[in-house]
Amino acid sequence: MSAKPMSPLRWIVAVAVLILIVAVLINERNQAPSAPPAATTDTTETPAVSVPDVDPELDPIPPLTTLQSIDRDKAPARRVLDLQHWTTAEGARVYFMQASELPMLDLQLLFAAGASRDGELPGLATLVNGMLNEGAAGLDSGEIAAGFENLGAEFENSSHRDMALVSVRSLTAADKLDPALALFAQVVSQPDFPEDAYQRLRNQLLAGLQFRLQSPAAQASEAFWSGLYGNHPYASLPEGQPESLAEITPKHLRAFHEQYYSAGNAVISLVGDVDRQQAERIAARLSSALPEGPAAPAVTEPEPIQSARRHVDFDSQQTHIMLGQLGVSRSAEDYPALYVGNQILGSGFGSRLMEEIRETRGLSYSVSSNFSPMQATGPFVINMQTRTDQVEQALEVINTTLDGFIEEGPTEAELIRSKRQIMGEFPLSTASNSAIVSQLGMIGFYNLPLNHLQLFLDQVEKLTVEDVRSAFQRHLSKEQRLIVTVGQPLPEPEVEADQEMSAEDAPAEPTSDAATEAPEA
Repeated sequence: MSAKPMSPLRWIVAVAVLILIVAVLINERNQAPSAPPAATTDTTETPAVSVPDVDPELDPIPPLTTLQSIDRDKAPARRVLDLQHWTTAEGARVYFMQASELPMLDLQLLFAAGASRDGELPGLATLVNGMLNEGAAGLDSGEIAAGFENLGAEFENSSHRDMALVSVRSLTAADKLDPALALFAQVVSQPDFPEDAYQRLRNQLLAGLQFRLQSPAAQASEAFWSGLYGNHPYASLPEGQPESLAEITPKHLRAFHEQYYSAGNAVISLVGDVDRQQAERIAARLSSALPEGPAAPAVTEPEPIQSARRHVDFDSQQTHIMLGQLGVSRSAEDYPALYVGNQILGSGFGSRLMEEIRETRGLSYSVSSNFSPMQATGPFVINMQTRTDQVEQALEVINTTLDGFIEEGPTEAELIRSKRQIMGEFPLSTASNSAIVSQLGMIGFYNLPLNHLQLFLDQVEKLTVEDVRSAFQRHLSKEQRLIVTVGQPLPEPEVEADQEMSAEDAPAEPTSDAATEAPEA
């Protein structure tokens, strides 16, 4: 059905409406805009504002600061840290910094009560620390958790090889801080170690040990620590073993707590909106609540090992590799040189190991190296994973890269770039109160000077290529390297014909467990 044509009358009406609309728009456009009143008159009665006289020729407006205008060769400004230190009457070492920007207090207690104190019962230190907030002074775990939550406070605890940590964060208003500190003191000093919670936590550790058996990374770590440290306290797994967990009783927990969670064995760190007098009262309150006792003796030094190689069969698509040796203690004078050198060797993209392993040969997505400074000499380790048929090639590249770095050290350009990166990252380590309280705890635990953070950066800035090279040569001997692999059974290394003949002619030697440890080539 065709549309009817529009009548002449409708055309006339439509054109008239269009003309009217256009006329209205033109009229509005031709009207002068009203000016802002403040721009043309001073008759409005407003409060006077003092504006300094500025001569544009003498005081030009400074240009906007942009990323392009930042001097990348100049280290960023450092936060001024007014650190203070004293010792309580009971022997607890206290480290304090006032920070009034936020009405909060971060408080940390650090004890020399880590897994290195387990003795014949691996897992004991982990159980004690984990049980602290499961019941204390007659309160159960639910009441403790609700107590902190109702006050807006946060409680945390953890245990490691060297140390045990307990911390609280609270608002500094008196009606919040005082009860939070009272509850915190009860949890740390008066744990009840209830039987039901003990059984539950022990079962959790046993379940965790079963889960570790399914993790090639966990298997590699356990084999590496035990192989590197032998009979040293660092060798044992902090989570314990099924046999040791079965022997531990609440009586052992109480004895461990009484000995190692003592005032003389504690480092108290406080950062927040309290003054020195308040900090002294808080530290004295906590110190007096703890059991009396001296500081624990320092962990003994481990004995170096001879180069060895161990393999753990594991049904996985890739093989996990850990290569390393004894590295450095936290108190070593040349630790800054080792830290900077490791940044160049194997810390992140752009490192030598990453360039050789990933970028050049595509053997792995990631590879890293790390020094773990501890109270006694901690480990240096290189980690990666690759296909089983590439393990030998990967190990050859790792050893060649490491040996070359030890022999020659970094280039001047690498050293400058690493220094710049460390200086740029440092402000993050003191950007929050929680970060600073952790730094203070480390200073106290490892008996570092109070101005350690400043000294560390000063030492980093002064390092030379020779300083880094010499430090690596002193600490990393090629004859003391341990290699641990976890994955599918590795193919037997090929033996030359003349070596096979000499082996057949040689007298047979008794076999032993050491047969799995081949010296490094």
